[in-house]
Amino acid sequence: MPAGDGRPLAGENPGMTRTWPPPRIAVLGSTNMDLVAYVARAPGLGETVAGREFRTVPGGKGANQAVAAARAGAEVSMIGAVGSDDFGVRLRTALAESGVDTGLLRTVDGPSGTAHIVVDDDGGNAIVVVPGANASVTGLTPADEARIAAADALLLQLELPLEAVVAGARAARRHGVRTVLTPSPARPLPHDLLELIDLLVPNEHEASGLAGVADPRAAAEELLRVVPEVVVTLGAAGSLYAARGARPVTVPARRVRAVDTTAAGDTFTGALAVALGEGRAVPDALAWASAAASLSVQRAGASSSMPYRSEIEAL
Repeated sequence: MPAGDGRPLAGENPGMTRTWPPPRIAVLGSTNMDLVAYVARAPGLGETVAGREFRTVPGGKGANQAVAAARAGAEVSMIGAVGSDDFGVRLRTALAESGVDTGLLRTVDGPSGTAHIVVDDDGGNAIVVVPGANASVTGLTPADEARIAAADALLLQLELPLEAVVAGARAARRHGVRTVLTPSPARPLPHDLLELIDLLVPNEHEASGLAGVADPRAAAEELLRVVPEVVVTLGAAGSLYAARGARPVTVPARRVRAVDTTAAGDTFTGALAVALGEGRAVPDALAWASAAASLSVQRAGASSSMPYRSEIEAL
């Protein structure tokens, strides 16, 4: 794409550079309020430990990927639902402030989704998700499908009811839109959903569970029987790209001191979608997404930790 004039969109860091026009990304996914407790170490079953800090941070895998993509330079629309509570107002505002179009984010009676997160001193986390309003999204409206049809890519995860995920993937396939699925939270997936996915982005544990193979490279090769492209995120070891008929590509991660890894995967996926949408070569796109994720883990919180394009490019 041709270089743009550098003008920021809503939610962008004024110092960022960008291509013009930006990739158009639709996100069909969850919007949660993260309730985060920071501890020296996570408690075991039946154990109580003292925490040193508590925060409420806008999150949800769908909203996280939307914010990550918007801050990385895409034109992003969020499709999903929030509740009629105060969390719902805060979640919608946070998305809009990051430049995400929330016109298709429904408000339903009842509580918003919440994620209850414990983060330890090594940056590791344990999470319990309560769906709330997200459970009401079981299909697409005509406006939802029209927005997907107008996008360059559709990002999907598994915190909405599975029927909504399948409906989104089918709509994208009908309109020739690239589908990117993060299979998290991990669960068995129907073959007919995976056949609709263009790019699968699991972490190494999710890849192993889906493929029934422990080794990430072997798991990726097994998944290529169903999907044409796979990126397996390997944490501190980087990421692995595999595609039918091509040699696998591995890109190492940047070595940093992790503070909170909660949204690292979503940051990676959102930034990767932008990089690929701009036509970057796969190794460059993976390195760019890895840079974004490395910045996010050095900060506390989910969406609040996500970098802007200028920060990614500075690396």
